[in-house]
Amino acid sequence: MPDALFAHARLAPIYDAFDGARDDLEHYLGIIGELGAKRVLDVGCGTGCLAVLLAERGMEVVGVDPAEASLEVAKAKDPEGKITWIHGDAKAAGDAGADLAVMTGNVAQVFLTDVEWRRTLEGIRTALVPGGHLVFEIRRPGRRVWEEWAADTAHDVIDVPGVGEVEQWREVTEVNLPFVSFRYSYRFSDGEVVTSDSTLWFREREELETLLAEHGFRVLDVRDAPDRPGREYVFIAQRR
Repeated sequence: MPDALFAHARLAPIYDAFDGARDDLEHYLGIIGELGAKRVLDVGCGTGCLAVLLAERGMEVVGVDPAEASLEVAKAKDPEGKITWIHGDAKAAGDAGADLAVMTGNVAQVFLTDVEWRRTLEGIRTALVPGGHLVFEIRRPGRRVWEEWAADTAHDVIDVPGVGEVEQWREVTEVNLPFVSFRYSYRFSDGEVVTSDSTLWFREREELETLLAEHGFRVLDVRDAPDRPGREYVFIAQRR
């Protein structure tokens, strides 16, 4: 089940306001252009930020996400219906005929069992044409970003258009490596507080390279994320 942050009827519409500038997307647009992709599968597309940018550049785009509330936000950004939106996980995309699949925003870390990760890679492999590419990011475990999260006790308040002032804060609830759990809380102007609990799997680079090879992918490159230097790995793999 997707986290409430993406699936709750009050949280999905305010996600973009708190997510801020998506500086990472320019980097992904560059990689996708570098690889010559024309038809892209956006796995865990969320509120559709990247999918819309790709469609504006004339690409065919399929966006898939298990959180229906986020998909509704995404569809509102695509009034002309240029993008194919699918409610479900990577398997739901079927034989999409994509020449590139992408997972941004640390989507690759939300799969908390080997079974879930295997299912995701199998779904992506089916959706890609032979020789198609997979691009995704993970946070570097050695950077121990959860310690920064735990130390950050700030409360952010944003006046969200059409919603009003919303207060957000985060707390780390458990560190049981390789898993880290945290909770976002949101207080709305009517006094309601809505929480969203999340867990990420901080996998090591070598483990991911092995898993990719086992599921029919060849790792072509592992890069630094220019918007978060030293904090993330960006994998570029190819379907064998």
